Amino acid sequence: MKINEVAVGGPCWVEHGSADPQGAQRFYGELFGWRAETDERPEAGGYTYLRLDQAIAAAVAPLMGEDQPTAWTVSFAVADADASAALVRGAGGSVLVEPTDALDLGRFVIAADPSGAVFGLWQGRSLAGAEVLNAPGALGWVELLTRDAAGATAFYPAVLGWTVNPSEVYTQWGLAGLDFGGMLVMDERFPPQVPPHWLPYFAVADVDVSAFRAGNLGADVLLPPVSMAGGRRVAVLRDPIGAAFALYSAGHEG
Repeated sequence: MKINEVAVGGPCWVEHGSADPQGAQRFYGELFGWRAETDERPEAGGYTYLRLDQAIAAAVAPLMGEDQPTAWTVSFAVADADASAALVRGAGGSVLVEPTDALDLGRFVIAADPSGAVFGLWQGRSLAGAEVLNAPGALGWVELLTRDAAGATAFYPAVLGWTVNPSEVYTQWGLAGLDFGGMLVMDERFPPQVPPHWLPYFAVADVDVSAFRAGNLGADVLLPPVSMAGGRRVAVLRDPIGAAFALYSAGHEG
């Protein structure tokens, strides 16, 4: 992505909602070199930050309900969580978790776009969001997989003020033209039971090496490493706990 720090409207956080938080910490610690740091306050409920060197890169949290699947949730920075929740509803989306304070860290919303793709909104206070982006081992790109491209193109700019950079094969999202993510239209290659969703891409120095290592650590390789336009190399995997994620060659932002 072409933004290197948290900006209102842009991706700011990724959280692994996990049926096996300890397993997730082990897997991603081995893969990306993340160091787990659990918030010991009882009211934090076991929330664990994942640090890349000293910078917070992501988090792992226990599942909040029996019907919640293990998955990565991508969150976007907002100035006012309550106002943004109203914008979600006004644009045809739904609010799954009403604006809620997260201790002194910030205020969050869990929402879904009109097609059902789930995402988060984060109004940072003491924690603005991820402290590192684009570096190997950090969030490097976010992608919406949807069957309703027209609906998504109307919804997200209305809620988050994104710019839209379309081409014949791929649409990219941006802030003032600085692209940070994209949209892939789900076609017959995707089974009907696969819902629309947001997919985080983590930057790595070598996609092939990291995909191979992830496989050895128990991940399923859903899309083997492949080169995209502009020399970007990507791979899509599912971790041993069941969450999908992708790898992205660092240095090919936007």
